[in-house]
Amino acid sequence: MNKLKKIWFGLIILGIFFSVVNNKVEIVNEVLFTDLQESIELVINLISVMAFWMGLMRIAEKSGLVKNLSKLINPISKILFKEISKAPKALNAVVLCLAANMFGLGNSATALGIKAVQEMQKLNSNKKRATNSMCMLLIINMSSIQLLPLGIIKIRADAGAINPTDIMVPTIITTTISTITGILCAKYFERRGE
Repeated sequence: MNKLKKIWFGLIILGIFFSVVNNKVEIVNEVLFTDLQESIELVINLISVMAFWMGLMRIAEKSGLVKNLSKLINPISKILFKEISKAPKALNAVVLCLAANMFGLGNSATALGIKAVQEMQKLNSNKKRATNSMCMLLIINMSSIQLLPLGIIKIRADAGAINPTDIMVPTIITTTISTITGILCAKYFERRGE
């Protein structure tokens, strides 16, 4: 984590340095005051959507729906997540993470993904190396089929789009293609033992 902080700090310092060298210090002021304010407004606007869906996901987990969904996708999980197919706690965490991503809750899915990886790490014999299941989760998480891209729909609605949901079909098509491509590449390298 310290390396990541150093990288971000270095990027910020470089940005400020180059703005001074190029005599564009006003851009730094604009970023600090205008863009940060817009970022905070965006986060506040998305909180209600995220809170609703996270609550719904929590209800699904407590009601046993996630457990039933895990059983339903067990044949697929045996192929994609071999190491955890017989570990219900890890599999439930993976299902929650993937479901959150499919409904466009990227920020919420991050926390669920961390929990899923922690559960997988408990089963990992080599604690310093990611398992194939961890890599597969990361790949599916990053490409993620978006059935309902709520975050983008909310941003488009706030921006005044006439039909903010008209991106759903192209989003489903492109994210499906990217997810399948990612899975095929992961399985190829898994078979090669890399």
